[in-house]
Parts: sequence; structure tokens; C-alpha cells
Amino acid sequence: MRKALFFDIDGTIWDKENRIPDSTREAFRLLKGQGHCLFLCSGRTRVFIPDAKLMPLGFDGVLAGCGTYGEFQGEEKFYYRIPLEDIRRTNDILREMGAAYVFEGRHMLYMDEERFPEGSMFPKVLNERLGEKVVRVTGNEGSLEVSKFCVNYMDAQERQKALEEEIGKSFTIIQREGDFMEIVPKGFSKATGIQKICGILGVAHEDTYSFGDSTNDLDMLSYTAHSVAMGDGAQEAKDAAEYVTTGLWEDGILNGCKHYGLI
Repeated sequence: MRKALFFDIDGTIWDKENRIPDSTREAFRLLKGQGHCLFLCSGRTRVFIPDAKLMPLGFDGVLAGCGTYGEFQGEEKFYYRIPLEDIRRTNDILREMGAAYVFEGRHMLYMDEERFPEGSMFPKVLNERLGEKVVRVTGNEGSLEVSKFCVNYMDAQERQKALEEEIGKSFTIIQREGDFMEIVPKGFSKATGIQKICGILGVAHEDTYSFGDSTNDLDMLSYTAHSVAMGDGAQEAKDAAEYVTTGLWEDGILNGCKHYGLI
């Protein structure tokens, strides 16, 4: 019977250099041969998901921005945009707190480079990969099209409490690696995106599988009927998953699919 499989990108499909193991490519080929439906399910917003490198692997759909966007066979199925007045108010709060941040939308990313710590590679990477699709926050306050955002602090854990007090009623703050926080509108997650797209397509919950490695995968791993954490992923992801496979470069996705008899 046809299954729906949802895959995180970073740390699950590819590594920090965007390298994809041959065994992962083979797993996707075999899954498609079995007629299964494959989705990217990422915290990245749609603009930051490189179609040329990922879609040829056999993906039927994309869930992006931690459940704020969904598409199937190239057709947009849903999208949530944070109301402009809310994101402008949030922008004022972040500026006052001295935060470095990136507002993330469906078509654009917004960033003021000077807010990031000296030597930070994050702005450079975004500019290199997205070019003109990265624009300044300053000067574009009246047209910000944003569905989520991320915040960078050198003392992230200490500042998270202060940030929660300021915006916690409207947003969920996900503590990521080191000094990085991912911030999503309340009521949205990878799990809600999966639930929504499955409802649209008529996919039964018992036919859902997810693969992830990080803290923004926890809802997804807990929600799907079956879930796989990468063996070299975060301990929180391993604790949330039904099955822990081998590491990314140890045939992790291939072995996870074999464990469930999907290939």
C-alpha cells in the first residue's frame, strides 16, 4: 500500500556541506519504485529550498517553514503569512533587544547584516546561496512577507527567556544548536503541516512516516504513525522517534526504510 514519507533536509538528507550520500539517493529511487509519496519537510522557507538539487531525487511535495507552507506536484496548497502589523511590531522588539535575525518568507529573506556578530558566516552563506532574494529589513518594513524567523544570540539561552516574555504569546521558540533560535507562529509546526497536507490528499495517518535529526523535528517525529531519527542526530530527536537508524553517512535513510519494509 502507498505510504507518505516526510524528510527533514539538513542533517537528514544532506550534511553541512549539502552532500547527499549515494545510499540516500538509492533509497529514494527504491521508494519511488514502490509507489510511495515523498515530501521534503523543512524548517527552511520555500525560497531557501534548492529545487535543482533536491526535487530530482523524486519528491512529490514540499512542506516548508515549519508547517506554514505546503505544495504538492508543484501546486501551492496552503500558506500562512504573519500579519504585517505583527511582524513590524516584532521587528521593533528585536531591534530594541539588540538581536541579529532573519525574517523568512515564501519568496524572500530579510536581513540586516550589521546586526550579526563580527565574523558570523550566516549572512555570507545566505547571500551566496540566494543572492538578490536576500534584502534588507531596514527600508522594507512596509512590505515584509514573513512566515517565520530565526534569531542569533551569542548568549542564546540567557536571552531566550527575555524573548519569550516579549513574543511568547504569539510565537513558539525552538532552541537549536549553539546560539540559534528558530521562531514559528503559534499553532504551526512540521506536524501541523503534515496533518494539513494529508487531509488535503486523503492520506491515512497510519500510512505516514517521518525522518529527522533535530529539535525542530520533534513534533513531526511524535506525530507521524512511524518515525525515524538519524543516529548522529540530537538526543531529543532520538528520544521522540519510534526507531533510531544509523548516521547520515552510515546509510541512515536506507536502513530506516529497510527497517519498516518500505523498500
